[in-house]
Amino acid sequence: MTNIVEVNGLTKSYGKMTAVDHVSFTIQPNKIYGLLGRNGAGKTTIMQMISAQQFATSGELKVFGEEPFENSRVLDQICFIKESQKYPDTFHVNDVMAVAKSLYPNWDDAYAHALIENFRLPLKRKIKKLSRGMLSSVGIVVGLASRAPLTIFDEPYLGLDAVARVLFYDRLLEDYAEFPRTVILSTHLIDEVSRLLEHVLVIDQGKLILNEDADALRGRACTVSGLATAVDAFTRGKEVLERTAIGAAASATILGTLNERDRKDAESFGLEFTSVSMQQLIIHLTRTSNVGKGSEGE
Repeated sequence: MTNIVEVNGLTKSYGKMTAVDHVSFTIQPNKIYGLLGRNGAGKTTIMQMISAQQFATSGELKVFGEEPFENSRVLDQICFIKESQKYPDTFHVNDVMAVAKSLYPNWDDAYAHALIENFRLPLKRKIKKLSRGMLSSVGIVVGLASRAPLTIFDEPYLGLDAVARVLFYDRLLEDYAEFPRTVILSTHLIDEVSRLLEHVLVIDQGKLILNEDADALRGRACTVSGLATAVDAFTRGKEVLERTAIGAAASATILGTLNERDRKDAESFGLEFTSVSMQQLIIHLTRTSNVGKGSEGE
């Protein structure tokens, strides 16, 4: 299987600040990836390098087996929807669709107009007069209707209400099932998109701290609670991400899958289990990796 993206030791520095620090990973065909992490972690910089909008300082980057910069064979296959997509002030919504149609070889005009109706976009309204949510909807329509082999969404739904966000997720899954392609979603709404994701990449302070299939990640952590003495006895020797205590009671979040023996031991200690969502797990991981460190920008 040929990888869509191959990254090896990718680094991007701005003077003394390193935004992306020796990151290595691969992106496989026809999968939905989550590129996750805190604001300023380096996610946008990585997406910009993949789409040839930034130069790498060092390292290797191949997209569709080739260097992406000034390479139309590669760039014609990429649709990158940015968080703050800019359009000419004179453009109306239908102008954006016309330009998109000329840019993306796999563009589906009928599907684009169906999405425009779904998101209730006014075709003849100027882009600069759209609300934040409507502007996000324009990007979503372009990203989905492009049917680009590599489609990247960077926080695509700022300003959208919950109903519109669910509509986006549903349309993405429906169209992905019928027209498979590789999708990268960068978002802070991790729990909302977790059902979509097949593979998760977590970036923190420019470093890749997690690269794992979503199915393997689900259930990888849990929280045990009960008497503090019992919690401490049970978690001894295990990787504890966080421990909190109130009086004689305590809870601890443990990284790792518990086996049947662990569960029997927990029951004997009178402990209760609580599942940890993907978002909670990533918060714990990035909080742990940030201990004693300052934050860096994108």
